[in-house]
Amino acid sequence: MENRIMDMPEMERPQERLLRYGAESLSNSELLAVILRTGTKDENVIAMSHRLISIFSGINGLLEASKEELMEVKGIKEAKACQILSVAELSKRFLTYRSGDSLRITSPDTAANLLMVEMRSYRKEVLKVVLLNTKNMVIGVTSASVGSLNSSIVHPREIFKEAIRKSASSIILAHNHPSGDPAPSSEDIAATERIREAGKIIGIELLDHIIIGDGTYISLKEKNLL
Repeated sequence: MENRIMDMPEMERPQERLLRYGAESLSNSELLAVILRTGTKDENVIAMSHRLISIFSGINGLLEASKEELMEVKGIKEAKACQILSVAELSKRFLTYRSGDSLRITSPDTAANLLMVEMRSYRKEVLKVVLLNTKNMVIGVTSASVGSLNSSIVHPREIFKEAIRKSASSIILAHNHPSGDPAPSSEDIAATERIREAGKIIGIELLDHIIIGDGTYISLKEKNLL
C-alpha cells in the first residue's frame, strides 16, 4: 500500500504546498491530486494522479478523455471522472468565448482562436456557426451538424435557423478535421458555396469558413475559396 497523504510530512502534501508556495510550484500530478483529493486503499492520490496522466500520455490527453475512457482506469469511478471532466470543461471555457466575455471578430485568426481549443479535440467533424451583429461582435455560437461535411448533410436551414432567430447580420462557419490536417476538401468548398448563396437570398452574409486542424487552421476567405 502506498503511503497515505496524511502520513506524509505536512510540507510535502500537495494542498499545503499549494497554499504556502502557490499553484505554480506543483507538478501536474500534484495539481490533479489536489482536485481528486483521495486515492484508494492501495494507492494514494498522488500515485493515482501520476498514473492517470501517464495512461493518457500527458495532461492534454487526460483533459480530452471521455467519461467512459476515464472510468476504464482502475480506481476512477463516476465521481472522480466528473471532477476531471469539470476541470477539462473549465479549461476550455477559460480560453473561449463561452466564458461570457464580449468578442469582436477582426480577422480569421480571431475567429479560429475562438473555437480552436474546443474543436481541435473533437473526434468527429462538427460544424459550428458563429453569429455576428452589425459590428462583428459575437452574439452566439451554435452547432449545426456532426459528421462529414457535405451538401447532403449540411442543409442551409440548419445553418441559418439560429442566425435568423437572433437577428444576426452575418455568420462565420467553422468545422474541424479530426485528422489534424485543415486542408479543405472539394466537399468543404462545395458546401461553403451553397451556404454562401443561401445567405445572399436571406440577407445574412457568410464572412468566412474556418477549417480547424490540430493547432492549425485554414481560412477559405484568405485562400480566395469564398
